[in-house]
Amino acid sequence: MDLFKAFGKNKTKSKNVAKERLKLVLIRDRSDLSPRFIEMIKGDIIRVVNEYVEIDSEGLDIKLTRMKREYDNTPVSALVANIPIIKVKDNYK
Repeated sequence: MDLFKAFGKNKTKSKNVAKERLKLVLIRDRSDLSPRFIEMIKGDIIRVVNEYVEIDSEGLDIKLTRMKREYDNTPVSALVANIPIIKVKDNYK
């Protein structure tokens, strides 16, 4: 019996979290954007979207990632936003 599993320690989960954090650091370095600048962009996106719809801030996920362009498969940095919408505001229906 594995001692770590007996106490709920999951080694692969910790490894995956560390791997994901390293990816984020590398993406930020390659895009040459400071964490402060990224946070300013996130704040602006949230403010603008919130003018038109009510959003679920708990489920909000905005991150910088790497993607390949469809037409030539060149890797590029991308800002990906997952913004759960609760409802459209009345004055914009």
